[in-house]
Amino acid sequence: MSAISHRYDFVYLFDVTNGNPNGDPDAGNMPRLDPMTGKGLVTDVCLKRKVRNYVALTRGEQPGHRIYMSERAVLNKFNKEAYASAGLTSEPKKLPKDAGKAQALTRWMCDQFFDIRTFGAVMTTDVNTGQVRGPVQMTFAQSIDAIVPLEVSITRSSVTNEKDAEKERTMGRKHIVPYGLYRAHGFISARLANDPIKGTGFSDGDLQLFWDALRNMFDHDRSAARGEMTPRGLVVFEHESDLGNAPANTLFERVAVRHAGAEGEPARGFGDYRVEVDEAGLPSGITLKRMI
Repeated sequence: MSAISHRYDFVYLFDVTNGNPNGDPDAGNMPRLDPMTGKGLVTDVCLKRKVRNYVALTRGEQPGHRIYMSERAVLNKFNKEAYASAGLTSEPKKLPKDAGKAQALTRWMCDQFFDIRTFGAVMTTDVNTGQVRGPVQMTFAQSIDAIVPLEVSITRSSVTNEKDAEKERTMGRKHIVPYGLYRAHGFISARLANDPIKGTGFSDGDLQLFWDALRNMFDHDRSAARGEMTPRGLVVFEHESDLGNAPANTLFERVAVRHAGAEGEPARGFGDYRVEVDEAGLPSGITLKRMI
């Protein structure tokens, strides 16, 4: 399948109810937030991980849909496969001097692994297969309003050893966000997908799978820690050309999230917001699609 030929920019909305969407290990796993505004944050790495997990779950057995940055992966093993497929022997930390052979190794990695083709990767390990810039990039997601994380006490009803059976049960704590609506922006570059030398080959089929992941990935990522997470909006601006027909920021400004609840009341559900999309007078060459 040929690489994509259009540029895309998109706004992604999702919410969390009584859960921790992205814990901060430097703060006792509390929900990430901006200390200046109190708004919640979810990293791009967290969102990409959920996309990877969804693809692995739904397409992982299909050719070309392996995941490079997978849990407990040993990356050098994957890189050695590229050399074996080309009949080459690797030198520590070096690519082959022949540019064509070096490009063939990187191309093999792009063809095999969905996340390399999509997000790019730095594969300059001891077994060097190069690096590529991914055509799909996402920003941190930020909550529309400030969040107030709650620390909830929990108890353990069981013990591990018989000698502890009569002891008081262990106390623990977990952190939750009662409710938060988050917004992230994304960018998809056709040039980084279809460049004849450096392009990853990210295709229309890959693009549809990426949209599917954004729509469905939370349904396959449930846990006690995350509470209830739900996709609430995916507004896509498709450009007619591969370079683009309008600046991304002017397109994103067409998507506004406003309060619909009672004045001064904290939001406790998606119904407390109103999402407005200005579809009038779109720049020439821009098509707007609402996928959620």
